[in-house]
Amino acid sequence: MTRSALAFWLRAPGAGELRPVTLPEPSADEVLVRSRYSGVSRGTETLVFTGGVPASQYAAMRAPFQEGDFPAPVKYGYLSVGEVEQGPARLLGRTVFCLHPHQSAYVVPAEAVTVVPENVPAARAVLAGTVETAVNALWDAPPLVGDRVTVVGGGMVGCAVTALLARFPGVRVELVDTDPARAEVAAALGVDFATPETASDGRDLVVHASASAAGLQRGLDLLAPEGTLLELSWYGDRPVQLSLGGAFHSGRLSIRSSQVGMVAPARRGSRSYADRMALALDLLADPRFDALITGRSPFAELPDVLARLSGGDLPALCHLITYDGK
Repeated sequence: MTRSALAFWLRAPGAGELRPVTLPEPSADEVLVRSRYSGVSRGTETLVFTGGVPASQYAAMRAPFQEGDFPAPVKYGYLSVGEVEQGPARLLGRTVFCLHPHQSAYVVPAEAVTVVPENVPAARAVLAGTVETAVNALWDAPPLVGDRVTVVGGGMVGCAVTALLARFPGVRVELVDTDPARAEVAAALGVDFATPETASDGRDLVVHASASAAGLQRGLDLLAPEGTLLELSWYGDRPVQLSLGGAFHSGRLSIRSSQVGMVAPARRGSRSYADRMALALDLLADPRFDALITGRSPFAELPDVLARLSGGDLPALCHLITYDGK
């Protein structure tokens, strides 16, 4: 049985390291998980790596099972998939997803893990946390059959929303991003692609996930009369300037927010966290989600991987971290 492990820690902004961890003996209602994969959420984790989390947002940005405090030293991350080595019989030997930082093995309450369906590859399952965010977004603003929908921002969250929208009957989806290379991802997801300058207008629904004021403004400008923009971006304490002249009032346009930690009101009483995560993992049976995993590296290289992601030397959506040395 695994009794020691290695964990990734941000020692100081811009400097990460692997530290040894001694694992406790699991209690009757806990599991010991040996990691197989974890995912680097590029936008959020590079913000943490560079020490860019605003002090006013320390509590909001705190991840489950995080240790330490922002800006550093801190152990962070929340996309982990592993195998249960010790725990209740119903979980023993099962592949599970957990919102845990990057660590080679860990002990958590049994209720903190979700079993990965047998038809979902373990590597793809690291996307479960992001797909759960996308599920909640589309609960907040579900499209109607025949709607024209645009997603502005081709990062992890934007692409996860796009992948789900592509499955809606009769819905025509366009992914908009400043990076022309995102056209390949759009094609893999089965949707159209455009740059902000060439994006289609007259949209019934725009989902904004670029985390930029320019993207938000462009999304608003693309709406048809009485259209809705769903805001998924998180800005921390950055001010956002938006022009609400032009068609905003005459077109009766709407802006509404979606938040990963708050379930859509219509679903709040009927869907628990476990329900949402199980649904996200079921949806990951779709192989199109593989387009969101754009690279892989062994765990030993994670400090360098995060430095390269933060510096822009390593472009990625979700970068996969492997724990078998490959």
